[in-house]
Amino acid sequence: MIIAAIVLLIVLALMGAPLFAILLAAAAIGFFTQETPLSVLHIDIYQLSDSVVLMALPLFTFAGFLLSESRTADRLVRLSQAAFGWMPGGMAFVALVACAFFTALTGGSGVTIVALGALLLPALVKAGYPQRFSLGLVTSSGSLGLLLVPSVPLLIYGIIAQQLSQQLTMPPVEIVDLYLAGVGPALLMVVLLYGYCVWVNRADPLPRQPFNARELGQALWDARWELPLPLVVLGGIFSGFLVVSEAAAVTALYVLLAEVVLYREIPLRRLPGLTREAMVMVGGILLILAVAQAFADYLVYAGVPEHLFAFIQTHVQSKLAFLILLNVLLLLLGALLDIFAALVIMVPLILPVALRYGIDPVHLGIIFVANMQIGYITPPVGMNLFIASYRFRKSITELFRATLPFMLVLIIALLLITYVPELSLWLVR
Repeated sequence: MIIAAIVLLIVLALMGAPLFAILLAAAAIGFFTQETPLSVLHIDIYQLSDSVVLMALPLFTFAGFLLSESRTADRLVRLSQAAFGWMPGGMAFVALVACAFFTALTGGSGVTIVALGALLLPALVKAGYPQRFSLGLVTSSGSLGLLLVPSVPLLIYGIIAQQLSQQLTMPPVEIVDLYLAGVGPALLMVVLLYGYCVWVNRADPLPRQPFNARELGQALWDARWELPLPLVVLGGIFSGFLVVSEAAAVTALYVLLAEVVLYREIPLRRLPGLTREAMVMVGGILLILAVAQAFADYLVYAGVPEHLFAFIQTHVQSKLAFLILLNVLLLLLGALLDIFAALVIMVPLILPVALRYGIDPVHLGIIFVANMQIGYITPPVGMNLFIASYRFRKSITELFRATLPFMLVLIIALLLITYVPELSLWLVR
């Protein structure tokens, strides 16, 4: 009967059954085989409500929806172009910076391509960049900000790791440490991509935009209400004056006032609809996180991480070899699963094993998100490829060929992030 239930569960998963239902059913089957009362599922699900950090998720998401609905993208591109357009490959750098910050603020990689694509692609082509290069740059840059504050994937990783710390008797992973650790790797990716952009266009120097102090001043003035936002979030969190949940509340209130009252770009009648859209998304994530907690507790109770560690240790002796195997696995998962699904399924399995190899859980979180970031442009399920295909009306194969060089640069960055932990941990320490 148990085998039939497992087979049925696999079939339902392949048919597209909701992830939360698959995880909850898997946990129920697992506890049933262990002869554990299924009432433990309710306890595990309820434990998630004890997380104070969890309040930050709906607030950051709401702020991101407001920013994506307003003309923040236009102002950000104009400001970036006025500030950096004079540099060699200035327009490429503008695209990288604008995409990174917009993704960080809105929390959505696909939203960045939709919102900034119509601005950046024509601007890159007009500046003299080849069409294929421009397509690859915009599509690849859509996920650059996933390691920057207030990254939702890092927040979710931290919540899962904090829940697991109770079973693994390890110190809880602080969300602030994850945000600090993401700064260096994110800058590394931007620098390497910019270096590639300059190098690949070296034979045909592109025109630069002359620096214009007046244009920069006007761009700064237009973005005057949004520019303080990173300072509010970063300063509040990293100074210790605000915890993450408080910083999320301040961010949501600030964005609401800026976009609705000061800029007046979002009418009051639009707020209920935007709030509903944001909370529907948050509700789905919370439901998955809750049942993932039950699934993770079953894995720990059944000793699955210990068996997995014993198996891996038999075939993988060194920490370096384990990291290589981990990167290969996560890159494959990133090509097949959404980042949130990969987090809730794999972190409970990978984190206990990684601890045995002496890998810092904060460093592991950065490795995980960096891999998933590359997965956004990796077939067959690379989300950014599909969004860019719809947005730019290009085939998936054409976009994949365009993004391939940028993907290779990001993989080089990933290898440095993985095998040089100090890139992530120097600010934390």
